[in-house]
Amino acid sequence: MRGTDDEVSLSGGRITPGVVRVNDTVRRPVTAASEFVADLLGHLERHGFNGAPRHLGLDASGRDTFSYLPGEVPTGFRTWSDDQVAAAGALLRSLHDATRGSSLAGAHPVVCHHDPGPNNVVFRDDRPAAFIDFDMAAPGHPLEDLGYMAWTWCVSSKPQAPPVQAQAAQVRVISDAYGLGASDRAALVDAMLDRQARNADWWRQHLHAPEPRVADTEQIFSRIAWSLREHSHTADHRSVFATALR
Repeated sequence: MRGTDDEVSLSGGRITPGVVRVNDTVRRPVTAASEFVADLLGHLERHGFNGAPRHLGLDASGRDTFSYLPGEVPTGFRTWSDDQVAAAGALLRSLHDATRGSSLAGAHPVVCHHDPGPNNVVFRDDRPAAFIDFDMAAPGHPLEDLGYMAWTWCVSSKPQAPPVQAQAAQVRVISDAYGLGASDRAALVDAMLDRQARNADWWRQHLHAPEPRVADTEQIFSRIAWSLREHSHTADHRSVFATALR
């Protein structure tokens, strides 16, 4: 039988090493992003945004401590319903609105999560309810998050994925749920392509990173190749996605 203070290893998102659950908390090693993340989560709590964990300070080992959010965090590829996609877009809009005009956003429109894929979302009753893993959060433009979200929730080059017309229709669903304006809709396909290219670059940078790395060499090469396939798929069907967004 586990003790009440036993640590249970967790994984997800960008596979941050050393993340564990202890009772109703999550502990993770302090990083260069820790101070900003703590400030951001405190800001979100004060502004009534319930779709994020709370930062609870440091534990006796000097690790960041967060509230544990109950629910399901997806792993692996799957398709999502229009209702789930719409709920994700609305949740992202609420996150952005809570940071819009804040000192944390600085000269940028909002603070972006920068990794709002399904594997960084807690589901409750089969619907997106909260974001986790804010370690990549930083000031930015909403399209940085929307490009990544539209890609990872709606678009896929996998053989078992829905037809591209259905993928494009869901990109429109996310845009509508977010309330994206006309000029940003016209730029969303470019935003998806940019995030796919940046994702490949992010993994390339970790090929020669010191240990412990976020993944082994085989996994890193696999994720670079996947990101490039996704970029080619989106570019090849650019007109289908663009038409759906008009």
